Amino acid sequence: MNQLMICAWTITHPLDRIYHDTEWGKPVYDDRILFEFLTLEGAQAGLSWLTILKKREGYRQAFSDYDLAVLARYDDSQIDAIIAQFDVVKHRGKISSVFSNARAALALQAEYGSLSQVLWSFVGGAPILNQWQDGGQIPSTSEESQAMSKFLKQKGFKFVGPTICYAFMQAVGMVNDHLLHCPHR
Repeated sequence: MNQLMICAWTITHPLDRIYHDTEWGKPVYDDRILFEFLTLEGAQAGLSWLTILKKREGYRQAFSDYDLAVLARYDDSQIDAIIAQFDVVKHRGKISSVFSNARAALALQAEYGSLSQVLWSFVGGAPILNQWQDGGQIPSTSEESQAMSKFLKQKGFKFVGPTICYAFMQAVGMVNDHLLHCPHR
């Protein structure tokens, strides 16, 4: 496949390309996977996505493969062990947020039936198909990501600003930001 035909950010590293070609922008409805991406996008704040992709397996190991019931029982007393034992971003606030976000996610499941249902409601239940010609047109936030961020913060989530929420929405297919010429669109 001609590299000029795919989204430009994918040509810097093979992990970026694999992620782009197999996951990015494909709709996800599974609560566990949605929570994984909320966690990873929050961890990425201030870092490159490649850094997070390289640590993805460490995150799965550190955070019990994103089992919400298990994570909800964690507290800040586990932070030092996670930092010492697992390949994750060594930011205490980001690690702690996974535990409080798990509790908040369980509360959303109880209130709305599923995390997926409430998160997908911000895009009307279907992917937004954007029409970008080049990467410079892609915004870092949207009205939908701002609304999602505000809602999640009100529900007790951390590391869920509008930019993080927009990147999350791209990752899980709520927003399709593959460029018009990209074959993975």
